[in-house]
Amino acid sequence: MKRLLFTILPIIILSAVLIPAFSSRAQSACERGALINPDDKAALQIALDECNKEIAAQDQLLQVKQKEAGSLAGDVAILGAQIKKSQAAINARNIIIGRLKDNIVQKTLIIETLSDKIAREKDSVSQLLRKINEIDQASMAEVILSKKNLSDFFLDIDSFNSIKNSLRESLVSIGTAKKATESEKAALEDSQRKEADAKAEMEAQKRAVQRNEQEKTKLLSITKNQAKEYQKILADKKALSAKIRAALFELRDSDGIQFGQAYEYAQEAYRKTGVRPAFLLAIFSQETSFGKNVGSCYLRDKVTGAGVGMNTGRIFAKVMKPGRDVEPFLEITSDLGRDPFNTRVSCPQEVGWGGAMGPAQFIPSTWVGMRKSVASMLGKGQVDPWNAEDAFIAASIYLRDLGAAQGGYSAERDAACRYFSGSKCSASAYVANYGNSVIAKATSIQENQIDKL
Repeated sequence: MKRLLFTILPIIILSAVLIPAFSSRAQSACERGALINPDDKAALQIALDECNKEIAAQDQLLQVKQKEAGSLAGDVAILGAQIKKSQAAINARNIIIGRLKDNIVQKTLIIETLSDKIAREKDSVSQLLRKINEIDQASMAEVILSKKNLSDFFLDIDSFNSIKNSLRESLVSIGTAKKATESEKAALEDSQRKEADAKAEMEAQKRAVQRNEQEKTKLLSITKNQAKEYQKILADKKALSAKIRAALFELRDSDGIQFGQAYEYAQEAYRKTGVRPAFLLAIFSQETSFGKNVGSCYLRDKVTGAGVGMNTGRIFAKVMKPGRDVEPFLEITSDLGRDPFNTRVSCPQEVGWGGAMGPAQFIPSTWVGMRKSVASMLGKGQVDPWNAEDAFIAASIYLRDLGAAQGGYSAERDAACRYFSGSKCSASAYVANYGNSVIAKATSIQENQIDKL
């Protein structure tokens, strides 16, 4: 018994010493990144590089562990790798945001300095112009008949020339300062966009960590003797996935399709254009909501473009713009064998004309201009704006050209606003609300539908 006690005791003591040492793991350079002074550029870059290495390492681990998916240990390991990857991404975004904040402060100070310089030079110009005006008001006769001698007269001429030179220099200085200010403002806007993108990505990663931590805790609570419980979790996941795929995805002015089918079209569009599936689906969801609000119309008069509401019979004077859209619309419907006076198009809103077609809401003149690109991308001879697959590809091409394929919060938000109005989100609160709504829908679709498939 004593021998056993003397054998076990050192192990207990050693464990008591080692366990705290291992549990209090030192922070990595990546984790310390957000605490580094923004002026220490070299240290920040080292921390950022370390974060990127950690992300790459967890990516590699995920690829290996994906082969073990479907087992309790494998799924726990996958969640652990996803959590670590997300945490490294959060740390990286924190570092980037810190650097951008410092950059924004510097740019703001430079702009303020340049603005002050422009104000001073403008004040100087005003004083010089007043002086020149005073000299111009004095006639040559007044100068000659004045009590000034000849040398004073030539001194006044020299002073006048000096004033004109100063005026020229001030105007050049204002021009240079204005160009520098515009350049700094553009750089500031770029930094602000990047900061917004980094913040949006960081919040998404935080939500991912929270979800994965909850899932990991749930799996770790299952012991080896509870294999049936784990199988039930797997069955519930499969059932949820099937439910999401089968759910109706409504489309504007067209029959709805299953979400699974819509997601496949969005994935196809992503492979061809680089526009993120969740964002593309959000555009269609947003347009459908607008469709519910404004109803659908039929064209009735091809001369004036007037029509009626499909559901209400209400007369609308501006269903389709003559000279721009009526003729292309008649051509499109004729090619597709559709009755132009019983084919649904959008009703006009408070400002402008209606006449947009199908789920993606292209006006006829725009569709005519891009249908060749859509047909070529799909390998079809003819495309239909009311066909879901054709509409997804068309919208994706259009959004790609508006900058959505760049990815990130700012690029997608501005692309959504331009899709809606032709202008950036900064154009008005009304336009910005559309962009904000699309981004909110994209986040919900990604996290509550796509990620659960």
